Amino acid sequence: MSPRVFLDVATIHVKAGDGGNGCVAFRREKYVPRGGPSGGDGGDGGSVILQASRDYNTLFHFKKYPHHKAKRGQHGMGSQCRGRNGDDVTLFVPRGTVVTDAETGELLGDLVEEGQKLVVARGGKGGRGNMNFATPVHQAPRHAEEGQPGEIRSLHLELKLMAQAGLVGLPNAGKSTLLSSISSARPKIADYPFTTLQPQLGVVAFEDGFSFIVAEIPGIIEGAREGKGLGLQFLRHTERVSLLCHLVDISDGSQPLKDLETLDRELSAYHEDIHEIPRIVVGTKLDASTDQSNYLMASQYARDHDWPFLALSAVSRSGIKEFLSFLREKIQQ
Repeated sequence: MSPRVFLDVATIHVKAGDGGNGCVAFRREKYVPRGGPSGGDGGDGGSVILQASRDYNTLFHFKKYPHHKAKRGQHGMGSQCRGRNGDDVTLFVPRGTVVTDAETGELLGDLVEEGQKLVVARGGKGGRGNMNFATPVHQAPRHAEEGQPGEIRSLHLELKLMAQAGLVGLPNAGKSTLLSSISSARPKIADYPFTTLQPQLGVVAFEDGFSFIVAEIPGIIEGAREGKGLGLQFLRHTERVSLLCHLVDISDGSQPLKDLETLDRELSAYHEDIHEIPRIVVGTKLDASTDQSNYLMASQYARDHDWPFLALSAVSRSGIKEFLSFLREKIQQ
């Protein structure tokens, strides 16, 4: 997911196909002077369907093409021939996409499972041909129904990444370095703030075949809830994780207690239910620590909140094995 292609919100406009009109027709057969009504029904219009797919992890493809329209139904024909139904249009979205009506705010669906489908605009029903209106009294009806119009909707799509573990922390806490050391993800790493400008996903794979997804959530600083830095635009991705990892720098010269308090304050300001997500505190840059005070300060903060505490170094890989084993145990639970 490069910065150019990642997009977690989008607005699209969809139009289902109109139903085909019913047909007015009469049989014309040799030696049958008065042929009966034979107008067929119109076909139903195609619907617009959203489908969750693991092959997508961004909504960027809707930025260039926000308008989508399904085919209309074919009109009915003589000889009681029904018109062909219009083809449905299926739009693929990442798993974790929340769909709401852009005009009313109504929640239409939450696509979290692979292959899960949601009909967001239903096609119009085809009109009935005149063969449906014949009665003993009215044997030659000369009218048919028009097809019904398809639904038109504007949709707001919001992606909340599906990950088992989320890495959160202030800039330069070591999130990108840790993600790159435990997975094949290659986020940008540098010694200045806001190196990572969008969430990054990585798959942690074990030799026995067990695997899980880790998400790096960037942009949290003091005042993020007020729009500072990257604001709270990416914190929606913390809502679906099974475990939140609070990364804090415990190297010499850092301020782990202040950083942890800031992080907890900004997360709590985003949504009140954050306390329901299990959390751990992870001290990073252990290889650059010669003074135990920062280590003890971070571990005491974790104990005060009844959270587990682990310390590691992504560079020297000290503590990485223990960290991954802990994550696996919690995720399997």
